Amino acid sequence: MAQSAFQRANVEPRTEVKQGVEKRARLRRQMYLAQMVSFILDAAILFFYSLSGTIPAFASAWYLAAGVGWTAITLILSEMHFNDRFQDHYLTVPQSLGSIGIQLAAIYFLPEVGFYFACIIFVVLGFGALRMSARQTGVVWAYAAIGLTAVFTLTDRPIGMPMATFAERHLALLCFVTALGRCAFTGLYGASLREALYRRGNELKVAHAKIEELAQIDELTGVLNRRYIMRGLNDEMARAQRAGTPCAVAILDIDFFKRINDGYGHPTGDEVLRGFAITLAANVRSIDKLGRYGGEEFLVVMSLSSKDQALSAMDRLRQIVSELDWDPISDDLRVTFSAGVAQVRPNDAPEDILARADAALYRAKDAGRNKVMAG
Repeated sequence: MAQSAFQRANVEPRTEVKQGVEKRARLRRQMYLAQMVSFILDAAILFFYSLSGTIPAFASAWYLAAGVGWTAITLILSEMHFNDRFQDHYLTVPQSLGSIGIQLAAIYFLPEVGFYFACIIFVVLGFGALRMSARQTGVVWAYAAIGLTAVFTLTDRPIGMPMATFAERHLALLCFVTALGRCAFTGLYGASLREALYRRGNELKVAHAKIEELAQIDELTGVLNRRYIMRGLNDEMARAQRAGTPCAVAILDIDFFKRINDGYGHPTGDEVLRGFAITLAANVRSIDKLGRYGGEEFLVVMSLSSKDQALSAMDRLRQIVSELDWDPISDDLRVTFSAGVAQVRPNDAPEDILARADAALYRAKDAGRNKVMAG
């Protein structure tokens, strides 16, 4: 059985939400796996230090268990969509606190290579700051600062970076090179975030422009709605009065439109309005402004046009519309319009010129319709 439109309307948003949740989970998964690789790399370096006799043999296994275990817990929570309950679905603050805590513990228990873990704290804080607010960054920084203060001043651990032997010097070099690599990765990640924000900003600009455009358009006819055609009238009148250039206004009304609605039905009436608006838009100048004034009435604002020029232009439009073939919409359908034209005067307000154009429109109707009169 086919889905109803209502069912489809409800299914599509749910599908989009599900896709968004899955995308966020995928991004988190990539981040946690990268974090796990980082811990494994550090454990490998510690293993080489243990082979050289600098640190105890169990140190590498302990660090690996702590780092991979912490990452595994966060990854499992992510896969269970626990993170999606929070605005920051990466849970950057808890992640940073946990990782820094492991580094502080490593400095305390493995002081022989403690400066390396201090370097990693810089990397963790720098990476986390890309996704944290100023307040959150302050909290994580305070936590790291207090932890380092405690380890450096409240203990007598000889925190250092051994370089006495050939192996230790090269392992120290490896520590700093890998730390620099993670700093570079942090920079690249920040650049990707900026690029994503730039793209999102452009998408929002396009969406805003589209919304603004839709707000100006009459939904049925596709021309300017009353609010924006009136704004166009105000702008053109002000420009013409300031520069002393001509400007004319025409109010067009479809003849016997009520008979069309009553005799052919409202759907046909809507098609007539659309076809009429399309015809007008295709035959007015690009500098003219066309809008739906209300019901079956349309307003055309013609800049740089005198009353005589506007009369000629509207009469040409009247002839075009009267000769259109409306059979594709309904058999024996004939559409004409009447129009009233007025020219802007130096001291006119919008209501003044509209009143003159409206009066001319009524004279055109009284004269038998399908005519253009000037006011």
